[in-house]
Amino acid sequence: MAKPDKAGEVSDITRRFEESGAALLTEYRGLSVGDMAEVRNALRGADADYKVLKNTLTRIAVRNVGLDELVGMLEGPTAIAFCRGDASVAAKALDEAARKFPVLEVKGGVLLGRIISASQARDLATLEPREVQLAKIAMIMNSPLQQTVNVFAGLLRDLGSMLAQVISKKESGELPGASSGEQASEAEQVGAQTESVSETSAEDPKPTAATDNDDATADIQEKEA
Repeated sequence: MAKPDKAGEVSDITRRFEESGAALLTEYRGLSVGDMAEVRNALRGADADYKVLKNTLTRIAVRNVGLDELVGMLEGPTAIAFCRGDASVAAKALDEAARKFPVLEVKGGVLLGRIISASQARDLATLEPREVQLAKIAMIMNSPLQQTVNVFAGLLRDLGSMLAQVISKKESGELPGASSGEQASEAEQVGAQTESVSETSAEDPKPTAATDNDDATADIQEKEA
């Protein structure tokens, strides 16, 4: 248990672990005060706070948040980069600082609640920033959609062109309400119906009034005889 006067410090460290998306543990043995200030400023520009902490209090804090595996990394002079923003940006800033100051050692840390080793922390520095990755994903996702939109736009343009041509021909008289072929077909149907009526009349003529009178006169003459 931390002493009452240290409870506030433990609470602050615990809060930082809880609120940070990542925390990168380093050993700064051999760095001067000026070197530490330069590293701190570089990390501040990467949206991370670089804090020198006491191992005894930090061990209590990591146990409070269920990160017991970090306890083994809390040896020697410890400073932790608490990342508020993109962890890869902070890891890159820390990696550049370690290249400039070889005595600065990255020991590992925690990323999104999972423990990472020193090599994994260094690998994190090689990742592209989250904004770049999201932009690439968005470009990949939008590419097929954009191609589909272009295809439909082309079809609509073709259809509009065809409709414009039809309207233009109709207004100029080249395209009447009914085409000449349709008119010829209707004329042929009317002619065929007329011929059919004529043939029917010729085959079955109706008796005329004169024929009926002749038949009546012949009957009378036969009765008188």
